[in-house]
Amino acid sequence: MTVLEVLALLSIGGIAGFINVLSAGGSMLTLPLLMFLGLPPQVANGTNRVAITLQSITAVGSFYRMGHGNLVVSVHLAFPAVLGSLLGAWIATWVSDTVFEWVLVSAMIGASVFMLLPQPVLSTRPLTPERLSPAIYLAMFVVGMYGGFIQVGVGVLFIVVLYHMLKIDLRQVNVLKVSIVLPFTFAALVVFALNDQVRWGVGLTLALGNITGAFIATRVNMSKRGARWIKLITLVMVAAILARLICY
Repeated sequence: MTVLEVLALLSIGGIAGFINVLSAGGSMLTLPLLMFLGLPPQVANGTNRVAITLQSITAVGSFYRMGHGNLVVSVHLAFPAVLGSLLGAWIATWVSDTVFEWVLVSAMIGASVFMLLPQPVLSTRPLTPERLSPAIYLAMFVVGMYGGFIQVGVGVLFIVVLYHMLKIDLRQVNVLKVSIVLPFTFAALVVFALNDQVRWGVGLTLALGNITGAFIATRVNMSKRGARWIKLITLVMVAAILARLICY
């Protein structure tokens, strides 16, 4: 890699890490960058998971150090997401680029509709495994399968599903989201690596930027205006993803 390519990976990675942790859509920046650097689409899709995994480790660690984690519920929801991710990643190793685009457009349209629905009445009950219905487990499997297939916008789906089905504050949603994203992204990374679709040097360089952005985002998330920032950035990133796909 040239110095310019390294700087591009670090800077774009920083922006993507911030967006991914606070909302979603950072992979819309990193995937085109990786392909611009010469990686085939499937290899770029796999290599991007290196940065997402390390970014998620940073975010989860920061949230738990601040005392905002919910390990028991996270493990319950992560299990079906990991199973879905393994299936989605396996499918992604052999499907065409056209299928990628159709899946992404459909998911983003659905996510934007859900995000614009009236705010649910938030529950005052503590979030425990007893509050988890069979529907939320199924939803985690489906979203995990999508995320294993292609990372772009998966955070949006997690946000809208957790927000409307669990009826918890958006800041709590974000903490739960990154706790689920970490194991299911790592599972997908293993699948891509076993199929030789990961370029580790590029991925680790990108990850340095993602980690920095993720660390900053965890502080913004837990601020008093964190929920407002999450909803605003999520809607903006959904619109940007759809605009890019339509214009493309």
